[in-house]
Amino acid sequence: MTHATRVPLHPGRPRLLALVATLGLVPALLATSACGGPAAAADRNDLTVLTFAPSGTGASDRPGMTALADAIGKQLNTRGGAAGHKLKVLTCNEHNTAEGAADCAHQAVSAGAVAVIGSYSQFGDSFMPVLEAARIPYIGGYGLSGPEFTSPLSYPVAGGTPALIAGSGRQLVAAGCRTVAVIRPDTPAGDTLLGSLAGALNPAGIKLVDVRAPEKSTDYTPQAKAAIGDDRPNNCVTDALGPVPTLNLLDALRRLPHKNTKLASVIGSFQQSVVDSTGGDSGPLGGAYATGWFPPEGSKVWDGLRDTVRGSGAGEVPIDDSDPGVQTTWVAYQVFLKAVEQLGTGEVTTQSLRTLLDSGDRFDTGGATPPLSWGLTSMLASADSPRLVNTSVTFQQVQGGRLVEQQPGFVDVRWVLTGGKPPAS
Repeated sequence: MTHATRVPLHPGRPRLLALVATLGLVPALLATSACGGPAAAADRNDLTVLTFAPSGTGASDRPGMTALADAIGKQLNTRGGAAGHKLKVLTCNEHNTAEGAADCAHQAVSAGAVAVIGSYSQFGDSFMPVLEAARIPYIGGYGLSGPEFTSPLSYPVAGGTPALIAGSGRQLVAAGCRTVAVIRPDTPAGDTLLGSLAGALNPAGIKLVDVRAPEKSTDYTPQAKAAIGDDRPNNCVTDALGPVPTLNLLDALRRLPHKNTKLASVIGSFQQSVVDSTGGDSGPLGGAYATGWFPPEGSKVWDGLRDTVRGSGAGEVPIDDSDPGVQTTWVAYQVFLKAVEQLGTGEVTTQSLRTLLDSGDRFDTGGATPPLSWGLTSMLASADSPRLVNTSVTFQQVQGGRLVEQQPGFVDVRWVLTGGKPPAS
C-alpha cells in the first residue's frame, strides 16, 4: 500500500519533506488499524506458519489437515494469541507431487515462516532440502518419507508407518494368530514395511505372507483370496493400504466367504467413518483389530480438537476428528504452541524454536501421545530413522460398531524397530 517516491529539488522542498514525513506515518497507522495490508502482517510479534497437504488428487487427499490448521489459527487469535503472539496460518495444496511439495516448502520460505506444522506428503526428498536450507523446523509430519525421520530439522510426533506396522504385528501375536498375511502397496515404500512386521512376528514363530497390491486398482479380489488362503483357524490379515484402496479391499473381502480369518489394519487405512460406512459390526470390519498412533477418536484427549472443529463452523472442507491426519495436525500444533509459550513474549525465530525443541525438554500433548522430546537421549538407535522418537502405538478394536481401546494406554514397539528382543513379560 506504499510506494517509493523520489523527491526532486524544488523551492517548496520543506513542504514536500513534510508531506513525505506524513506519508511515512501511513504504514504505522495501518498497522494499528483494521487494514489487512502488508503492513498489518509485518508486526514482529506475529508468527507465520504453514501447513500443507494434498487436495483434489484422489486417494491421498487430506484436506482436513489444512482446514484444521486454519481453524486453529482463527480460534487462537480470537483468544489473544499465544504468549502475546498472533498466528498467521498459511496453507498449501501439495497436489501429491514432488513439485507441489517443493513449491509448498518454497512458499514457507518466502513468507518467512517460523515452522511448517502438521503436514502430509510422501515427497520428503523434495521438500525437506528446501526447509533445511532456510533452517525452518518441520514439526509433526505424517511420517511417510525417510527424511522425516532423519533430518535434524524434522520433529515427528508419531512413529509413522514403521511403528504402526510393527504394532499391528504385536497386536496379532497377542490375538493368537499363527499366520499373518500383509496386503501392502507394491512400491518401494511398501517393501520397507516387511522388515518391521517380520521383526514383530518372528520372535513368536508366526509365518508372514507377503501380498503385494497395486495402489490404484479398483478390484482387490486376487489379493483378498491370497490373504484368506484356506481360511484356517488363527489365520490373520493385516491391511497396510491407503484409505481408498482399503475400501476396495473391504468390498472384495465382503464378497469372499470366510469364517476363521481375522482382519486387522493400521489406523489411516481405515478409521471410524469407514467402520460406519461399511456396516459397523455387521460389515467386514466387525471385530477387526486396529493399531494407531493415538487414542481412539472417542477419547477425552480429543475434546480440544472437537471444540476447535465445532468452532470452525460448517466450512467448505469438513474436518473429520477421527482422521489420523487431522489428529496429527492437532498434536503438532499443540507442540508448537507449547514451545511458543515457553519462549514467551520475545521474538520467536526458527533458531529459537529449534534450540528449544533440541534441548531435551519434554512436551506434553494432553495424553494424545506420551510426552515428546527430541533430545539426543530420545533418538532411536537406528541409522535409518534416528528422529523416530515416539515409538508408542495404541491397540484398538471394532466393538459394538465403534473403534475402542482393546487395551488401555500405549504399547512401546521400540525394540522391534531397533531389531531387539521382546521385553520380558
